[in-house]
Amino acid sequence: MTTATETTGGSPYRVPRRESGWRAFALAIGMHALLFVFLWGGINWQNSEPVAVEAEVWDLSTQQAAPKAPPPEPEPEPEPEPVRTPPPPPTPAPPPEKVAPPKVDPEIALKKEREKKKAEKLAAEQEAKQRKLEEERKEKLEQKKLEDKKLAEKKKRDEEEKQKLAEEKEQAEKKKEDEKKKELAKKKAAAESAAKLEKQRAEEMRRILGSAAGGTGTAEKSTAPKSDSGYKAAVAAKIKSNISYAGSQDVPGNPSAEFQITQLPTGEIISVRKIKSSGIPAYDTAVENAIAKSSPLPKKKDGTVEREITAAFKLKDLP
Repeated sequence: MTTATETTGGSPYRVPRRESGWRAFALAIGMHALLFVFLWGGINWQNSEPVAVEAEVWDLSTQQAAPKAPPPEPEPEPEPEPVRTPPPPPTPAPPPEKVAPPKVDPEIALKKEREKKKAEKLAAEQEAKQRKLEEERKEKLEQKKLEDKKLAEKKKRDEEEKQKLAEEKEQAEKKKEDEKKKELAKKKAAAESAAKLEKQRAEEMRRILGSAAGGTGTAEKSTAPKSDSGYKAAVAAKIKSNISYAGSQDVPGNPSAEFQITQLPTGEIISVRKIKSSGIPAYDTAVENAIAKSSPLPKKKDGTVEREITAAFKLKDLP
């Protein structure tokens, strides 16, 4: 828009802006809307039914009987309900048209069948492989349990064996100690017996020496050889009863072991000396042990003994 400026009486003049057409268009729309509202309201007002108004006119100069009220209009009969006609049954849908199956190429069907079998085979192999892995896992688990059980049993056996060895060791040590005590007791008894024999030997020697020096002659009486036929037989019988020989007697001849026995007047044996061997060492040892076991030896009828006795014991004469 071009603005022109003119000077009139010393004041500038400015041309007013041209108004837009939208404002006039909006005002026209508003006026038409108001007119439509007024027209619609007037039509509705004319179509409404007029309200009946009744009025009574009274003349005070003339009294007339009031007219009777008109009889009430009969109530209109109710209109009969319209008969409802049932809706017509639905028209059945036409049967679907049969569509012929599409033709399948035999090569494609065969290929699909091969792929299906291949997939089934692969699934079966996968299932078999999974089942095999599961069985191997279970087998390993059972094997581990069995190994743990064997290990526990071995540990238990080792503990029992260890305890048994400890008990056996304790018993062996106890037995060894008992044997040591018995050995000490045996040595003590042997020492006491030897001391006793030594004492008796010393007493015997004193008696002998006293007799040789002109004593009472008790030793001569005790050791004097007197005739007693049954004395040596009694000594030999007692010794034979104590011989314990487990060897065989089935040997040629009749081997004999001969020993010299020295004893005290009481019959207790001081010493045993082998004069002749039977040729069987086991038999000689058995006879020597029997002589030592037979102490004290029997005495004669008069109560005396022979200081030294030589006796022979034949193998086949044993009872």
